[in-house]
Amino acid sequence: MKIVCLSPPTVLWTCGRQDTSSKPTIESVPPSIAEGGSVLLLVHNPPENTEAFIWFKEMSAFKRIEIAQYIIDRKSTVWGPAYTGREVLHSDGSLLLHGITEKDPGLYTLQIVRTDMIREETQVQLQVHTPLSPCCMLTSSQLVIHAVPQYAAEGGHVHFQVRNLPKDVKAFSWYKLVTTQQVLKIVEYSKTRTSTSWGPEYRRRGRMHHDGSLMLKDLTGKDEGMYTLEILNKDLKIEISFVKFYMKKNLAQPYVQVTDSTVAGNRSVIFTCISPDTDVSIHWIFNNQSMHHLERMTLSPTKCGLRINPFMSVDAGEY
Repeated sequence: MKIVCLSPPTVLWTCGRQDTSSKPTIESVPPSIAEGGSVLLLVHNPPENTEAFIWFKEMSAFKRIEIAQYIIDRKSTVWGPAYTGREVLHSDGSLLLHGITEKDPGLYTLQIVRTDMIREETQVQLQVHTPLSPCCMLTSSQLVIHAVPQYAAEGGHVHFQVRNLPKDVKAFSWYKLVTTQQVLKIVEYSKTRTSTSWGPEYRRRGRMHHDGSLMLKDLTGKDEGMYTLEILNKDLKIEISFVKFYMKKNLAQPYVQVTDSTVAGNRSVIFTCISPDTDVSIHWIFNNQSMHHLERMTLSPTKCGLRINPFMSVDAGEY
């Protein structure tokens, strides 16, 4: 049996460096929700030594409001000022929101407090669509940002394309969200004063357009992450939008281990993909096609482990 490992989501074992080094992530289920519906912000890969989960709603680049925190040892939930009575915080850190309104979309941050006092953060953007606009389609007035490309190469550039910037905007600002305590100013533009002010780290490699779009060149790994566009409208109210992009990474050659390359029928086989890289995605291919025996297939939490049970003659081939 020939094995090919391609270069990184569930459920029985750990393998390689994948499970020990996987960072916490959040999945919005479903990815986009209509007003009045419910959405689950599902937490993946929380650390084993988690002490507490704390959820925040990001109001601006410099302001966040706590929704709730769950303390594991006490099995207790403490509600914050952003709690509306429509939230349910589960013991695994996942947050359920009922009765979604037009005020709910935006960026949500989960802070994980570990027993060693280290805090990790991960974020998810909640998207809400109206019944008149199909899921994942935008209304004519909805502000949206696209990162082009979404995966940028080191030394290359990224263009944050802004769509539907309000015509009556008085000013707008771009920020890079680094940590809870660190927000980097990229550029501020005032339409009334026709002035532009750049942050020191971006002055030489940034270009800003009057439609709000931003281009950054000479990218490094530190540029990967979440960016915020804040808009000041004619009523002096602030609107915010977020965009995230990633850096391409050169991966080391992974390899696959298999329990047995020659298998008798109706027995199980376990494939294990070993990679020295972290934060990678794994996709298994059978004879140059997607897996066809899903009902007999089990994946480990990060897809580095694949178990087929029972293994049949039709399963023999290239993996």
